[in-house]
Amino acid sequence: MKKIGFLSFGHWSDALGSQTRSAADVMHQSIDLAVAAEELGADGAYFRVHHFAQQLASPFPLLAAIGARTQRIEIGTGVIDMRYENPLMMAENAGAADVIATQRLQLGISRGSPEQVIDGWRHFGFEPAEGESDADMARRHTAVLLEVLKGEGFAQPNPRPMFPNPPGLLRVEPWSEGLRERIWWGAGSDATARWAARTGMNLMSSTLKDDESGEPFHVQQRKQIEQFREEWAKHDHGFEPRVSVSRSIFAITNDLDRRYFLGSGERSDQVGYIDKTRSVFGRSYADEPEALIDQLRQDEAIEAADTLLLTVPNQLGVNYNAHVIEAILSHVAPELQWR
Repeated sequence: MKKIGFLSFGHWSDALGSQTRSAADVMHQSIDLAVAAEELGADGAYFRVHHFAQQLASPFPLLAAIGARTQRIEIGTGVIDMRYENPLMMAENAGAADVIATQRLQLGISRGSPEQVIDGWRHFGFEPAEGESDADMARRHTAVLLEVLKGEGFAQPNPRPMFPNPPGLLRVEPWSEGLRERIWWGAGSDATARWAARTGMNLMSSTLKDDESGEPFHVQQRKQIEQFREEWAKHDHGFEPRVSVSRSIFAITNDLDRRYFLGSGERSDQVGYIDKTRSVFGRSYADEPEALIDQLRQDEAIEAADTLLLTVPNQLGVNYNAHVIEAILSHVAPELQWR
């Protein structure tokens, strides 16, 4: 069995054919797609977070709204850039959203990717400490968040508070039980995957990673997953970890699918550079279901992961994206024994 969810980048624009022309369009359609995905039997609704762009950014109002409209589906991010986050404020916002969603949040966090502006986190009031890089700062923010999410008191109460305090040190509220075990780290390298395991976070691996061996992307990603699990086994975190991978997969079942995606599937990986680091980008898949099933059987990382996130073309609207999800759940997942 494999959990299958969708991952939306949350774009909006006035481009020809776009059904998301404003932030309001994206927000409302994201909620509606999560509701539709739950009705179809999907397991997760996940959203990218990018600042200074016409994409989804502040995630917690959206996650809370989805939590209030759904009952079962997991609700998550992939990923929140921790360079931009006040970890205590994030713990409060995440706690509130998780309480509304009845403990269904799955929060992917990371150092983040190249952004639309130079050092955008500076505009949010954050600066690396002396000797720190921005990646170090992201990890420092993460360490504070993880500590706060344990729910232990740390703040000295005011002896003359406005309202009566419980005894002892105080924690941020609302605190949501179990959220600490539902934090995922978006790892772009083998080393960061091992670090996530030592730190006690689940692993979220995307459609790209550092090219560390020259092997096909799915092989490198499978080995990254293995290293994560091997490192996890050395520590007593008190829970079993989860691993997700993301893929662009389109089962072509009608003429509209053919118009949008026939011939668009990449047959091989791509190589590029991100922040001067050589990266390998995994292929996308678009084909008739029978051919698609044969191709996906060869993807070693999908086989190794317990959770698959399907990237969706959100600008094509709710109805079409629900169809994209349903086609995978109905025509592909059963044959691969994912469901």
